[in-house]
This record gives sequence, structure tokens and C-alpha cells, in this order.
Amino acid sequence: MTEEIIRTLAVDGLSYRYRVLPQPAPRTEPVVVLGGALQGMYGWPQMDEHLGPHADVVTADLPGMGGADPLPPGTRDDLLHAAVTGIIDDLGAERVNLFGFSYGASIAFGCARRAPGRIARLVLGGVPSHISEAQRDGWARAVGRLEAGDAEGLAALTAEALMCLDPERPVHRRDLALRYVRRSFVHALTHSPHAERSLRRALDHHPDFSGGLSGVPALVFAGEHDTVTSPQRQRAFAATIEGSRFLTIGESDHWVVLERPDDVADLVARFVTDRPLESAPALLPLAALPRPRTGTAGHALPRAGG
Repeated sequence: MTEEIIRTLAVDGLSYRYRVLPQPAPRTEPVVVLGGALQGMYGWPQMDEHLGPHADVVTADLPGMGGADPLPPGTRDDLLHAAVTGIIDDLGAERVNLFGFSYGASIAFGCARRAPGRIARLVLGGVPSHISEAQRDGWARAVGRLEAGDAEGLAALTAEALMCLDPERPVHRRDLALRYVRRSFVHALTHSPHAERSLRRALDHHPDFSGGLSGVPALVFAGEHDTVTSPQRQRAFAATIEGSRFLTIGESDHWVVLERPDDVADLVARFVTDRPLESAPALLPLAALPRPRTGTAGHALPRAGG
């Protein structure tokens, strides 16, 4: 098996690092994976398995994540975009495939808008394109548990707020995913010196998903029962990206990467190697993408399953 390489970089005086699993004969550009706020570079083994045969797999601890330096208060997303560009430059790659999930989706989308010529293909999952103030208030109350030293309470409330617990809406491996998310939050909050700051930033984050995007082949996918941002709203966001595909993965919610990790990894692998998506497992057909808002250039290619 190919041995991984760890590289340490700096942006604006902040140290961060990335991991690359190189392949001897890649079929496509490197795939850079950007995850949620508390997902570090070792949280994507399924990507190694499914993408590894086709491409160099790159995961990262960006500033504010994992073992990287914490982000100073008030840091703009521009710094994170620059950090990703630093990884692309350090790889010596002209272009990369970029996959962003949840919090990482906003970073990936911002990178693609900032430098579309560096992105061969863009995959965005669990896109938090619309967060209500009621949701933010609820998350803020959950984070308030930290002031009482109640990391377990925070983990339970946050995990439940980010998942679909409606028994009438089936979610694959729901109980297992719920336990895993709770444990992950507790572990991060008790072992990482800046996990609390990272979590507060992520839950209070107001990413900019406006403005559309053109010139980058893009796939957006959502869990069927995503309660953070509904599939309908994520589909509307996808419509602002010229030529985008939008797909829904059945029996999953916002944590689709935990509930159906192999299906997500397989879907990403198919897209970055230009293979058909229609036969990918667990996909649900949806109606055609809505018309984009005035001033956007988005339209949809034929959807999978329909």
C-alpha cells in the first residue's frame, strides 16, 4: 500500500497541515477533501478506499481544525481559501478535484469562486445554504452548555440538532451515527485545545452561497432527510451553478457521510473519473432543478435516476 505523506504549511502565520495518499498511476487530478468543523484529516478512510485506486487523496487540518493552529477571533473565510490554495500549490498541481462537506462545503465553494481555473471538478455535500435564526439560536443554547462544563450535554444536543430523529423518516444506521457523532464531539471538546472555539465559529458561521459559479463541473448531493438545510433548498443552490448535477441519497440525513459512507465515496469517485452516476447505489430521483434566481446562470444536466 502506498505510504501517506504529511506536509506542514503556513498561512498568515498560522500553521496547518495536509495528508496525501499518492497513487503510482492516477486517472484524474488529486482529490482534496474538506470536512466539517471538527473533522480532521484522518476522518475519511472510505475516501482512501474508493478514491485511492483512481487519484491521489488529500485530506487536511486547515487552521482551526484538528492539529492546526486555532483561528483568531473574527477570521474571514479568505484565510481558509488561501490555505487550500497553498495545498494545491504545494502539491504542484495545476488543478485538483475539490470535495467539501457541510462546513467544508462553504470553504470549497468559496475556493472555486475565487480561483475556478484551479478546480477540475467540484463536489459539495450537505450544503448549509440556508440556516434559520431559530436554528442558530438553538445551537447557541447548546453551546452554552460548555459554560457549565457540560461537554456531554452539548454533544447530545448538537448531535440531535444536526440529525433527523423522526421515526417516520427512515435513516440508515441512525442510532450508530448518533452515538458516533456524540462521542466525536465529546472527544474533540475534551482533547483538542481549540475545539470549542472551532465549534462556536462553525455554528455561528454565515457562509456566502450567493453569486453562482460557472466554468467548473459540479455535483451537489444531499441526504434525503437533511434537517440542517433541506434537499429542496440545496437543490435551489445547485441551480445557481452552471451545468451542475444535483442528487439525493436515500435514507440519510445531514450526516450522510456517516450513515452511507461507502455510497458517498463511490459517488465522488464516479464523478471525478467521469463515470456514469445513474447506477450509483442509494440515489433517489428528484424533480428537475428550479429556475435559477435572476442574475444567475445555473441549469441542470439530466439527473440521475430520472
